[in-house]
Amino acid sequence: MAWTFLIILVLCALIVIGIYNSLVRLRVQSESAWADIDVQLKRRHDLIPNLVDTVKGYAGHEKQTLDAVISARNRAMSSATPSTKAEAEGVLTQSLKSLFALAEAYPQLRAVESFTQLQSSLNQIEEAVQNARRYYNAVVRDLNTKIQEFPSNTIANAFNFKTREFFELADATERAVPKVSFEQTSR
Repeated sequence: MAWTFLIILVLCALIVIGIYNSLVRLRVQSESAWADIDVQLKRRHDLIPNLVDTVKGYAGHEKQTLDAVISARNRAMSSATPSTKAEAEGVLTQSLKSLFALAEAYPQLRAVESFTQLQSSLNQIEEAVQNARRYYNAVVRDLNTKIQEFPSNTIANAFNFKTREFFELADATERAVPKVSFEQTSR
């Protein structure tokens, strides 16, 4: 009888340890995934001043659009939580769309090699951000599910595991990677 109780106790302890470790693993993965998003967004934020400076050289009188991009970038850089960062990144994406729409009005700008290289870099970064966002959201989904499922919810509550926010864009049009390629038109 004592051996049976001891075996049951050991099995329960192993189950608790296993659940706890899986929760820790998911929490660490979500923190790592969030750090990956931050890295990609920092690359994007670092690229934007170069892009604005290039446009400024050809369309310097379009100060309002250029200032809006820089302002949106600064707001995005200072955002901390997934929801505020997603909102700020959405505003930044919209301002970048305005910047590229402005660039279409200046054919000589579209012909500048540094501008096309910056566009290409931004496309690559946008794709990396999208991939990092997908991975983060998948890990957060798994963590949140584990925190809410029985019996892991009892372990999660006992050790104060909290659900995490998804990194989602509010507007479906913001989910699309901004189109930043221009085709040479003959005139």
